[in-house]
Amino acid sequence: MAGISSESLATALTALEAKLPTASLQLAKELFGILGTVDSSAGLRRALTDPSRSGDEKSALVKQLVGGKVSADAADIAGGLASLRWASARDIGDALETLAATVVIAVAENKSAVSASGISGLEELENDLFSFNQAVASSHEVQRALSEPQASGAAKTTLTERLVPGASEAAKVLIGQAVSQPRGLKPTRLVARFAELAAKRQQRWIATVSVTRPLTETQFSRLQTGLNSLYGRELKVNLSVDPALIGGIRVQVGDEVLDASVVSRLGQLHRQLAG
Repeated sequence: MAGISSESLATALTALEAKLPTASLQLAKELFGILGTVDSSAGLRRALTDPSRSGDEKSALVKQLVGGKVSADAADIAGGLASLRWASARDIGDALETLAATVVIAVAENKSAVSASGISGLEELENDLFSFNQAVASSHEVQRALSEPQASGAAKTTLTERLVPGASEAAKVLIGQAVSQPRGLKPTRLVARFAELAAKRQQRWIATVSVTRPLTETQFSRLQTGLNSLYGRELKVNLSVDPALIGGIRVQVGDEVLDASVVSRLGQLHRQLAG
C-alpha cells in the first residue's frame, strides 16, 4: 500500500487510537465481519473507492449497511475509513483488516498495561502467533488441511485451536481470522503480518536512548522517571553510549525521535544557513 492509500491508513490509525484504551475483542470481531462483507461484494468495494463520491456519501453507505448489526464504535470506525480516499479496491479491505488487527493487539497490550508494562501482553501475543506458525510449518498434513478449499472456516478454526491450545483469546481471534479469511494469502503469512503489527506496537513501550558517556544509577533513574512521565507509561529503556553525539541525548520511542544532541543542533544550524 502506498501513496494516497498509505496516507489514508495513517489517518485512520490515528483516529483509532482514541478508542484503543477501552477496546474489546468483540469490536475487532465486528470489524473483521465488516471486512468479510466488503470482500464479498465487488460492487461495494467500487462504490467505496469511487473518487466521484464524497467522503460523507461513502461513510453513510457503510453505516447504512452495518447499522443495527454492529456496535456504534464499529460502525463509526468503518464509516470513517470509507470516507477517506483509496487508490484501489483492495486497499480499503487491507486497511480495515489492519484496523481490526490493531484492536486485537491493543486488547493484548491493555491486558498487562494496567499493572505494569504493555510489553508482556504483546510478547505473549507474538509468542502465540509464532507458535502457531511453527506448528503449521512442522506438519504437511496440517498445511494441506488449512489450504483445503472445501473445508469450512469453522473446521479450520477448530483445527488451529488444537495446534495452540494455550493461546490467549487475542491470539485465537487473529489466528481464526487468518485461517478462515486469508484473503488470498497463506494463513501463516497473514499470521506473520499480524505478528509484525504487534511487534511494531511493542516498540511504543521501548525507549532507545543514546548518550555520550555512561550514566550513574541516579542519572539513569532520573532518565527513566522523566521518560515514563513524558510518555505516560512504564517504558523499557535500552541505553547505549555513542561518543559521536558530542553532547546531549537522543531518544527514540516507536517512530518518535527526540534528539537534543550537539550533532543534531549543528545539523539544524547547517540547514538554516543553507536555506
